[in-house]
Amino acid sequence: MTTQAAHFGRPIKGPSALSGGRGRLLSLTWTLAFTDFKLKFFGSVLGYLWQLVRPLLLFGVLYVVFTHVVRLGSDVQFYPVVLLTGIVLYTFVAEATGGCVSAVVDREGLVRKIQFPRIVIPLSVIVTAYLNLALNLIAVFIFAIASGVDIRWSWLELPFLLAFLGVFATGIGMALSALYVRYRDVRPIWEVGLQLLFYASPVIYPVEKLPNATDQHLAMCNPLAAVIQQVRHSVIDPTAPSAAQAIGGAPRLLIPIAITFGLFVLGFWIFNREAPRIAEEL
Repeated sequence: MTTQAAHFGRPIKGPSALSGGRGRLLSLTWTLAFTDFKLKFFGSVLGYLWQLVRPLLLFGVLYVVFTHVVRLGSDVQFYPVVLLTGIVLYTFVAEATGGCVSAVVDREGLVRKIQFPRIVIPLSVIVTAYLNLALNLIAVFIFAIASGVDIRWSWLELPFLLAFLGVFATGIGMALSALYVRYRDVRPIWEVGLQLLFYASPVIYPVEKLPNATDQHLAMCNPLAAVIQQVRHSVIDPTAPSAAQAIGGAPRLLIPIAITFGLFVLGFWIFNREAPRIAEEL
């Protein structure tokens, strides 16, 4: 906990979000993330397979429902691959942002005793989510190739799309982790938000199935939806509409881009404002 200033009688501010230098920040972020990643599977016989069970189980249920009951994806090329990819990308955002909510509170002992850049905590959660995503994508690629998806040069777009999705998740995660220290209502609110995000993104339905062009354009304003659609176009099915086509033209892609970077700036501003007082609030 911060101590009292002897001469002024007010609390000395704690470390800021970025105090300590870039090298220390990157080193601590990786160390904390990799430690959490290893501990997640420590003592588990099946190890990583548990990480894959949840998206595969959801994929199995939705695939049966939307190909044999509702038949929403029966006429969509490579629909099983599209569905699994959407679930994996959504799972990344859900894990990254959901893990950030209580990340600072869960590390209360560390925050109170050690001086370090506070932003390391939410960033380590994002990196851990990326490690999980990398493992899940291996399964996706194997499934895609086995399903007949061709390897193309457009696959090179994928790292940039994932980086963009990471910026989106990081902005939200920084805000959530800082706000949760004061307001414990943040967790249930964001759980509802994640459900809305799932159904607002073309995970279980192709965007071209929406009733009209206006609905498609509106749906693509969602950054997660734009990434899922572009991954579908560049990695799975080049005949599917790209994100630019689905939103009504490349210039309109500035909307999800602006939302993403706006959320990142807002999230950093909130976290940076609260960082020096985090230890006092815990």
